[in-house]
Amino acid sequence: LCRGQTVNVPAALALLGGSVAALGVWKWLSKKMVQKKMEEARRTRDEGMKKMAKAVQQFREQVPGVQRDAILSLPLLELSGRLQEGSLSPRSVLYTYLEKALEVTQQTNCLRHFIPECEQQLQEIEQHEEKGLLYGIPVSIKDHIGHKGHLATCGLVQCLGTLMEEDSVLVKVLKRQGAIPFAMTNVPQSLFSYDCSNPIFGQTLNPLNPQKSPGGSSGGEGALIAGGGSILGVGSDIGGSIRLPSSFCGLCGLKPTASRLRWVLALPFQPCPSQLVSCAVGPMARDVDSLALCMKALLCQEMFQLDPTVPPIPFNEKVYSSSTPLRVGYYDTDGYVPLPPCMRRAVQETRHALQAAGHQLVLFSPPRIPYVMNELFFKTFFADGGRTWLDVFTGDIVDPGLKSQVNSCKIPRLVKKLLALLLKPLVSPCPSGQEWGSVKEMWNHHHQIQVCFQDFALWHHVTS
Repeated sequence: LCRGQTVNVPAALALLGGSVAALGVWKWLSKKMVQKKMEEARRTRDEGMKKMAKAVQQFREQVPGVQRDAILSLPLLELSGRLQEGSLSPRSVLYTYLEKALEVTQQTNCLRHFIPECEQQLQEIEQHEEKGLLYGIPVSIKDHIGHKGHLATCGLVQCLGTLMEEDSVLVKVLKRQGAIPFAMTNVPQSLFSYDCSNPIFGQTLNPLNPQKSPGGSSGGEGALIAGGGSILGVGSDIGGSIRLPSSFCGLCGLKPTASRLRWVLALPFQPCPSQLVSCAVGPMARDVDSLALCMKALLCQEMFQLDPTVPPIPFNEKVYSSSTPLRVGYYDTDGYVPLPPCMRRAVQETRHALQAAGHQLVLFSPPRIPYVMNELFFKTFFADGGRTWLDVFTGDIVDPGLKSQVNSCKIPRLVKKLLALLLKPLVSPCPSGQEWGSVKEMWNHHHQIQVCFQDFALWHHVTS
């Protein structure tokens, strides 16, 4: 205000009150818009399920003699063999698994959406004379693995408006090998959770025990396969997102070396530096043979041609089938995360089984794990203090299971450092909560990661 001017208090209060009211109206409208988008997504999912249920019913009426239980009981290798020789039709197998998947998702809420194009895919493979390794196999895929004409939601409202314009490389290769992607499975909001819940499609339950979680972030895949609604699924993993659901649901899962397979076109957000904390895509199934068959099918010329960044190294059947004794390293603790007795028992039982088969088992301790986790992994994943991750929740409703993580990322950097210092003697492990403060610090951090890689490789060479 200029000297001599007076403040019109009533006018100022009116302006302030109007601004507060306008802000309240804007927030209310934003929330209503979010709710409308979520309701539309749920309605689309429900309509897709009704369409698939109708298709299954029509098939049952047309072909009443299909032995559903017999098909569902077949392991993947035997099912594949029956499909290849023609004693089972892809049509019977697909509709059998569609029917079972409907039942499983009613119990667990594991499906995000059925893929209606699976019926067209079925017609295409029935017309082809050449049969791929996965000929006629129904395959489920995780929510964010790109499929043409469908969403990659990651459990986020902001991702509900954009449909994938083409199939991801992984889906293209699956189809060329004769597989039929038939369902997309539920995930936790932002994929950053070991549970499986989001505000749009809700909580997924464990089919073995509905009081428990199926794990995350590939929890929908784990629940669907464990419930018998899929025989082969594809998940993804950074810090356990295939391995934990497989463990929680009693399945087999494989996290291949990062970049071994090409997976999505692009995530709608990038929560961390992907070259430093790499995400891998891999199969989930009921047994190891199924994982091997899937990897054989995916590690093919089509994969290498569609994405030249994938190392052109096919599946080595000679090594996989060899009976030559192996030298296998193992550990039952990494000295960082305490293991429950059941997991240590599982490691020891596996060790005894491998030794009984003639293999040599070598106990080792992963080097510098507390340093690697606290100073390398967490500082890479939260290099910006979690601000990029927080951005994905803008205009969204935060899932209750993520609220504590979201709130912790909102704490100012200085407060995080002080809390880390205070809690370090009491809480183990306790990440420092630090983030990169400069480009120089970022370069040094990258260098320390490379040193860690080299140290581990050298240590592994010496102990081998």
